[in-house]
Amino acid sequence: MSTFGFLKYFVPQDRKFFPLFDKAASNVHEGGKAIYALVTAETSEERTHYIRLIEKIEHQGDEITHEIFTELSKNFITPYDREDIHRLVTAIDDIIDFIHGSSKRMELYKIEKFDNDVVKLAELIEQTTDELRRAVLELKNMEKMRDITASLVRINSIENHADDIFDHAVANLFEKETNAVQIIKMKEILQSLETATDKCEDAANVIESIMIKMA
Repeated sequence: MSTFGFLKYFVPQDRKFFPLFDKAASNVHEGGKAIYALVTAETSEERTHYIRLIEKIEHQGDEITHEIFTELSKNFITPYDREDIHRLVTAIDDIIDFIHGSSKRMELYKIEKFDNDVVKLAELIEQTTDELRRAVLELKNMEKMRDITASLVRINSIENHADDIFDHAVANLFEKETNAVQIIKMKEILQSLETATDKCEDAANVIESIMIKMA
């Protein structure tokens, strides 16, 4: 049995870190749902509502991240390697940061209609944050490693799909859009959305590392 496997029996797993991990993952999934709702909203009032909601979710994410880092500094024994916890929480926080960055650009650039590629990327963010939420929720129960692994595989697949959509969207943008300013605006939004899926994969990679150490 590994050192981490031995220590897990002595860690009060449900008192501090795991509830915070769950809170962070659930919060980022709320961000995923909100960005998809934003790009599919039919009125400016609805879009403004979801933009403000994403701002709130991003602030909540920062607070959760700070709380976890505070617990890291206070506790000698942690459920996982400190570096892994730091990497996981940072990746989760980065996801919501890029979701927020996307919605902020949509507002600043006054984008009121989104093409299918933007909608699809937002949908993939909703899906991948849901898979991440599922994986994190099961971290407290390593007996469900198969379920965690299945979510990690789906995150990887979704991220690959997002890469393909991004490449197609940028190519299509350069081919059909004649306004240089509009090209810059939309490319920034597409890039920010796609990067959010990259950060989901980063978080999944950390979870995979944790699973290997706990095996």
